[in-house]
Amino acid sequence: MRKLINNPDNLAVELIDGFCLTNKSKVKRIAPHVCARVDAPIKGKVGIVIGGGAGHEPLFLEFIGKGMADASVHGQVFTAPTPDKVLDAIKAADSGEGVIMIYNNYAGDVMNFDMGQDFARLEGHKVETVLINDEISAFPVDQAEERRGTTADHLVIHVAGAAAEAGMGFDDLKALIERAVFNCRSLGVSTSECTLPETGLKTFELPEGRMEFGMGIHGEAGIEQVDLMTADATAERLCDAIIADLPFQSGDDIIALVNGYGATTRMEMFIVMRHMHKYLESKGMSIHETELGEFCTAQEMAGVSVTLMRLDDELKEYYDMPADSPGYVKA
Repeated sequence: MRKLINNPDNLAVELIDGFCLTNKSKVKRIAPHVCARVDAPIKGKVGIVIGGGAGHEPLFLEFIGKGMADASVHGQVFTAPTPDKVLDAIKAADSGEGVIMIYNNYAGDVMNFDMGQDFARLEGHKVETVLINDEISAFPVDQAEERRGTTADHLVIHVAGAAAEAGMGFDDLKALIERAVFNCRSLGVSTSECTLPETGLKTFELPEGRMEFGMGIHGEAGIEQVDLMTADATAERLCDAIIADLPFQSGDDIIALVNGYGATTRMEMFIVMRHMHKYLESKGMSIHETELGEFCTAQEMAGVSVTLMRLDDELKEYYDMPADSPGYVKA
């Protein structure tokens, strides 16, 4: 796999350089691995900090802006940011109303973000964390707190950012974000591998003509490898597993999302969405909104993930509010 890079050690810094230059009217550079919306910190508003390893663009880097996050912090590809960088992001987002950090539930991220949070508290900042753990394959329901985060991220970030923008207080906002996370479920299927730009090596092996359900966005092993299925059969299998996990039921108002992992054509995503939409409606669910695109990628991995988010009145209110970030816009 050939990639247009320079020194592999500078990947994250150069990625952020290009991002900030492309969006200089919307974002500002805080430190080599940290950027924030141009007006952060915003007086009277709880700050939202997001972040994780690079390599999943537009997640997390491109989800800062109005109705989204205030600051984002990044490590190298698939590598958690260091605690000092997390502290820089907290400082960039804190207007005095406190900061809530939202990131995916991976061991390295939890360790480093927790340390950054501890440093911030020692300096007098009010900081709490909400972990995203929407991916259902790695652990059963009774161990949901161990699950990893994947493609529900931007939905949760938007609900959090919109509510913070509307002036919601710290404790109520944290409870809302936790409810948003609980109401999201995701499952994906991979049809080809991804490679690490630093080494050019594949993160896993997938034989020709096979697909793997539950593959993680860093190449973590999935739950089953099968012969390549049709788009319709794949959509049904993903939806059935997700529906049973929450459980979703007839009458639920939901967001239905199809995410491409980086090398999936929009043609494929639309075909999956076509059947998924009909399949969910046949089960009596009301699709409040459909989202399709690349929201959380894994370099050039091919495949799709499906995310369903069950809405209550409050979640719907904030989801329907505007978002204006480089990677996600909602009118």
